[in-house]
Amino acid sequence: MKNFYFHNPTKVFFGKGEVEKVGKLVKEYGNTVLLVYGKSSIKKMGLYDKVVNLLEKEDIKIIDFGGIDPNPRIESIREGAELCKKHKVDVVLAVGGGSTIDASKGIASAALYDGDPWDFYSYKVESVGALPIASILTLAATGSEMNAGSVVTNFETKEKNGWGSPYTNPKFSILDPVNTFTVSKHQTGCGVVDALTHVYEFYFSNEDAYLNDRVCEGIMKTIIHYGPIALKNPEDYEARANLMFGSTLALNGVSGFAKDFEGFNHITEHVLSAFYDIAHADGLSVLAPHWMEYILSDKTVNKFYEFAVNVWGVHPGKDKMAIAKEGIKRVSEYYKSLDMPLYLKDLNIINPPLDEIVDKTLHRETIGRYVALTKEDVKKILTNAL
Repeated sequence: MKNFYFHNPTKVFFGKGEVEKVGKLVKEYGNTVLLVYGKSSIKKMGLYDKVVNLLEKEDIKIIDFGGIDPNPRIESIREGAELCKKHKVDVVLAVGGGSTIDASKGIASAALYDGDPWDFYSYKVESVGALPIASILTLAATGSEMNAGSVVTNFETKEKNGWGSPYTNPKFSILDPVNTFTVSKHQTGCGVVDALTHVYEFYFSNEDAYLNDRVCEGIMKTIIHYGPIALKNPEDYEARANLMFGSTLALNGVSGFAKDFEGFNHITEHVLSAFYDIAHADGLSVLAPHWMEYILSDKTVNKFYEFAVNVWGVHPGKDKMAIAKEGIKRVSEYYKSLDMPLYLKDLNIINPPLDEIVDKTLHRETIGRYVALTKEDVKKILTNAL
């Protein structure tokens, strides 16, 4: 095992009715809150009114900031930060999924910065601090509710970059599975794929970390099991609860002990999203199976054999390569059962500028820590995914 440092300061309040605590929890950090949310879903489900009432009971002034896009834009970060400065906001509260929480992290950091917030996401400066951040989660997917990372898109420059700082972990996050009952089938499938891919990025690793691998397998098996149940019965509490906490554990540090982040799938998908504004998990659904097929070799077969047997339940046997291939096949079959895309054409991406996409993906000679891939390799994977 590699040396590692682990510290996660986010408090999690999990379960039915935990949102009732939001007023008192926010009050611990100040009297003026920027309420950040997406489009209309939290209003349709009644969560918006509930949160507003709970905040008002504590005499907390609310600065309303809705309209965050599924791929949050740098323009929203700029606008939200200006509201924080203008109204002397004390705390930023995100009510929504990963995009809303990601945007809130950028806003909270930019509120204490005099320059352009894209400076953070283009890695020109480090954050000197952030307003306190909190979240009420409504979509099990990204894990942003319990980590410091955020991903923001600049469509002007065709860049979608991830960034975080020691100041951007939420102070607390409220996870009530009931708030995910109204999530659409497609977004439920997206959440499943996103969470699984987060685990892939640590599981497929050259480090020997037996305990970590078993943790990763447990998270993946749980998500795989409950995904179809939630699709069939959106109000199955146990299914929604397991998906919600599973996606949190997938990227709160637990799955990455003593491991390096592999990186290919997320970095490459960010470039695709910056070009085409597709749902993040739609891109991941396309990329991961093709990546697995491409990197399967005599050097990686043992890991894929474990993946097939321990995660997908393929019967063990002597022909490890055949079993490994069957495991990868089951990934594709499972994604198809969730009505998730398997090819770029399924996303209406036809004749993409592959060379430009590859150039944006690789900022050095290779990408990927498990198997180092060159520009030529990445182009072949994308060609296979057409």
